[in-house]
Amino acid sequence: MTARDAHPVQVVRVRVNGRAHELAADPSRRLSDVLRDDLGLTGTKVGCHAGDCGACTVLLDDAAVCSCIVALGACDGRSVTTVEGLASDDGTLSALQQAFVAHGAAQCGACTPGMLTSAEALLRANPHPSEAEVLDALGGVLCRCTGYRKIVEAVLAVGDGPVVAAPVPAAGRAVGARVARLDAPAKVRGTERFGADAWPSGEGRSVLAMRVVRSPHAHATFSLGDLEAWRAVRRGIVAVLTATDVPHNAYAVFPDLRDQPVLADGRVRFKGEAVLALVGDADAIDSVADEDLPIRYQMLPSHGTLESALTADGAPGPVQERYPDNVLCRGRVVRGDVEGAITHSAHVASSDFETAYVEHAYIEPEAGYAEIVPARDAAGQAASRVRIWACTQTPYMDRDEVAHVLGVSPERVHIVPSAIGGGFGGKLDLSVQPLLAVAALKLGRAVRLVYERPESMQSSTKRHPARMRARAACDAGGRLTAYDFHGDFNTGAYASWGPTVANRVPIHASGPYRVAHVRATTRAVLTNDSVAGAFRGFGVPQSTLLGERLLDELAERCGLDPLEFRYRNALVAGDATPTGQVLAASVGLRACLDALRPAWSAAKASAAAFNASAGAGPKRRGAGIACMWYGIGNTVIANPSTMHGSLRLDERGGVQLFLYNGAQEIGQGTATIMPQMFADAVGLPLACVAQVMGDTDRTADAGKSSASRQTFVSGNAARAAGLDLRRRVLAHLGIVEATAGEAPLAIDGARLIAMHGGERRVLDLRTIEPDARGDLFVGEGRFNPPTVPLDGDGQGVPYATYGFAAQIAELEVDVELGTVQLLHIHAAHDVGRAINPTQVEGQVHGGIAQGIGMALMEEYVNGRTDNLHDYLIPTIGDVPPITVHLIEDSEPLGPWGAKGVGEPALVATAPAILAAIHAATGVRMDRVPVTPHRLRAALKAALVQPSKGSDP
Repeated sequence: MTARDAHPVQVVRVRVNGRAHELAADPSRRLSDVLRDDLGLTGTKVGCHAGDCGACTVLLDDAAVCSCIVALGACDGRSVTTVEGLASDDGTLSALQQAFVAHGAAQCGACTPGMLTSAEALLRANPHPSEAEVLDALGGVLCRCTGYRKIVEAVLAVGDGPVVAAPVPAAGRAVGARVARLDAPAKVRGTERFGADAWPSGEGRSVLAMRVVRSPHAHATFSLGDLEAWRAVRRGIVAVLTATDVPHNAYAVFPDLRDQPVLADGRVRFKGEAVLALVGDADAIDSVADEDLPIRYQMLPSHGTLESALTADGAPGPVQERYPDNVLCRGRVVRGDVEGAITHSAHVASSDFETAYVEHAYIEPEAGYAEIVPARDAAGQAASRVRIWACTQTPYMDRDEVAHVLGVSPERVHIVPSAIGGGFGGKLDLSVQPLLAVAALKLGRAVRLVYERPESMQSSTKRHPARMRARAACDAGGRLTAYDFHGDFNTGAYASWGPTVANRVPIHASGPYRVAHVRATTRAVLTNDSVAGAFRGFGVPQSTLLGERLLDELAERCGLDPLEFRYRNALVAGDATPTGQVLAASVGLRACLDALRPAWSAAKASAAAFNASAGAGPKRRGAGIACMWYGIGNTVIANPSTMHGSLRLDERGGVQLFLYNGAQEIGQGTATIMPQMFADAVGLPLACVAQVMGDTDRTADAGKSSASRQTFVSGNAARAAGLDLRRRVLAHLGIVEATAGEAPLAIDGARLIAMHGGERRVLDLRTIEPDARGDLFVGEGRFNPPTVPLDGDGQGVPYATYGFAAQIAELEVDVELGTVQLLHIHAAHDVGRAINPTQVEGQVHGGIAQGIGMALMEEYVNGRTDNLHDYLIPTIGDVPPITVHLIEDSEPLGPWGAKGVGEPALVATAPAILAAIHAATGVRMDRVPVTPHRLRAALKAALVQPSKGSDP
């Protein structure tokens, strides 16, 4: 008898999406589980099982409720509407769903069902809501991608009248158009399949479940008792997996640094590390208490801080024996004579700065399954493969690392990516994949694993905490002369992306400014804390907080306006960076600052007027500005992308372009912009493009969806594939490559028509024999950005191009409470070319929201903030109106001049907010997040009290 069998069963009568159901079930079961597991309505997402995230919101009668905390029995005799029930019976999207599509309100899509049902409840009660009413109604649903503003726009648009659809561009006009996301209809219908939304083919719900048992200690040795005897007396437990079941028990991002075990082998190095895995019936494994397992821990002293790890001569010893000083790696960029320049400078500013762990908090926890499928090897002999369905940002790296763990060739591992409910770098590292693969291979059966929110947060990577110090110097005229920086970055117990952070930060530390003398060094330091990895910026957001603060101090000492000081020192085409790289083109920082000048003047004037009239009240206002730059793509290391695209006939016999798109979609829009670029390169309409995403059997390796690289790198590959396909088709028509650009293409049923030299040439595609995949013609595109390796002083060409931006924050501080209310964010971003302006704006909005969290509220503490109640991320009410200026300083190497914006969107927000806090209060903060208690303490220390006529 399982745990669920022991619970009482009763018949619950409920209407779901207009259909009557009589459900014989335990009435205490969560409504969300019944909807998903029993009725197959997986559009309802589960992000927390605690009512914190709102992704599971449905309508109970007409009220929005979190279905994960509503008991099935409470629904007896009532009506439930899920996201699948919002469209009409014939499948036509509702006005609200249409608005979400048209306004780009769905990015990754994990929060979308909860947002839609919450908005539906509002619109049923109030068809014409105000913005304040929208904010209130949607306040219980968290979003990590969009920054909420597009969602607000969409809901208000429904109240304003008929929804205006996004444009459908003509052939050759897709690039630059505000095209609706191609994956948006599936997201708003609730039919998109995320990691937890699918089961192995043919297995139904009989698949084995897995539960991972994790260490409650930061550092300990452990021993295991007789696990087989323990398992034998527990019905429903099929296997208990330990380190001895893992053929090669180590993996990493970089193969030469493989240091993290799939399952710990006698020693754990951080709280939450995987110790063993229970496999069996879901109810049986869930009913096992950790303390009932035969695991004996012997706690050891641990390095919980950078300070402890860097003075590793005490009891804890090294975190890993390979690194006796706990320094995983070092980064270094040195150019010129820093000490001499500082000595002869008119002004010098110096400061320390500290940042915290930041959790990715993607709404979709990690999930997936693995199954064994029959196959044949190269010799034609029967073999087996492991197929893994999971949420991942990097299918090919997953394939190769899982193959290493299993001790098999990469060809015996097949990665099929699910839709990804947010990543931001956190789904670059392996999570469920090796655990599932080991279990499936050992047992010969399909195994499924879904993380609960606390497990996701405790086991996944974080943004690196940093402890930094720097000096910046300028001459009497306000021109920067030198920058001296050192940063220690807490990379946690294992390597992950620590080397990338340590090497990227020194390149960027001095900011997007002309500085002749630079010394920037870093250390990635191992501790017994959560593993730190990739998170939207690879350390650059941390170092920018310190650099922008010092620029404000120098501007003040020079008597210069902060914007003018930055403009005076901004990099321009022809300047050399601290690595010695000469920037030939697409250096749009001054254009960004020019775009913000009117808003900057208005913001300062508004704050001054408010403060002058505030009297003795506690409120002060201020405006701050900050700039950033960001190298697009991987730092120096190989950065290639390969794309294939084909021409074929669809199931109705019409002409179809098919893109084998390996650029993983994580909400940033690659499922739309890659087809936009591919279609325009071929010269056919975007509407005829179909695609497959990320499948390692069907797509080539387009590299990781990280480092803001996909638009620039894979966009070039998609364009090249389109051009190659076009060349091959025209060659078949006898049109030589030299004149291909003069031959427009058109579609007429199953025929392709090209006009050339006044002659109409027709290709009937029905006369061509398709290949095994159904393709008639196939084009290939490759791109690898040109870089030059860095020498011992960090001199070289680390990136082919850079993104630039400037942002302004307007805010209000309550000096009695220490609270900060954001009033407006203005953002100007040089993106080279906006392939899809709506999506670029959405990326900027989402990055700003994450910057707000970093600045004001987000601080992960392992074991204390492992949920979305104690760990705070910005809600819809925390993100103010955002004005975006898209600056298009074309990049000659980019597809249609495009660069990237995913990470640049975030970097300038937090320093702009801290600058605005200083403008409002006179206090310069040296630590984030600036929580109310920290700001209040700083205000008290500076003796800042309510007073009349304070001026920023």
